[in-house]
Amino acid sequence: MNKKTAKIINLCLTFIFTAILTEMSLNQAQAEENIPNLIGTWDGGNKTISEKKGYKTRNKTIHITEQKDRRFKGHVTYSGRKFNFLGVIYPDNQSFTWVSKGSRGYNHGRILSKEKIAACYVEAGIDATAGCATLKKAK
Repeated sequence: MNKKTAKIINLCLTFIFTAILTEMSLNQAQAEENIPNLIGTWDGGNKTISEKKGYKTRNKTIHITEQKDRRFKGHVTYSGRKFNFLGVIYPDNQSFTWVSKGSRGYNHGRILSKEKIAACYVEAGIDATAGCATLKKAK
């Protein structure tokens, strides 16, 4: 390969690499702009299974009271008790997770629409529990 051909190949590779980086930056900026707002009250039925309590269905209410970019906090009203939590929305703008200091498990969720989310709790160990709730935003 002569020097002229090598130079053309290097210029083409530089152009392609720059175009890819630009596209990635634009996609990231767009994802940042489109972060869903989860603030509000969400209600729905929660269906769980556990070794101790078997199959249960109860109402669950989630209050997301603050959100800054992908980070949010709030509390859950469940079985007459209130649990504070901290959460984060993933960069796909659809998935989220929240945790509570009083819990041994994790809530993993998915934004189904502007008015509907699904939140699933999983906990391993002696109190092993798994359950999901489909929640609608209160008007």
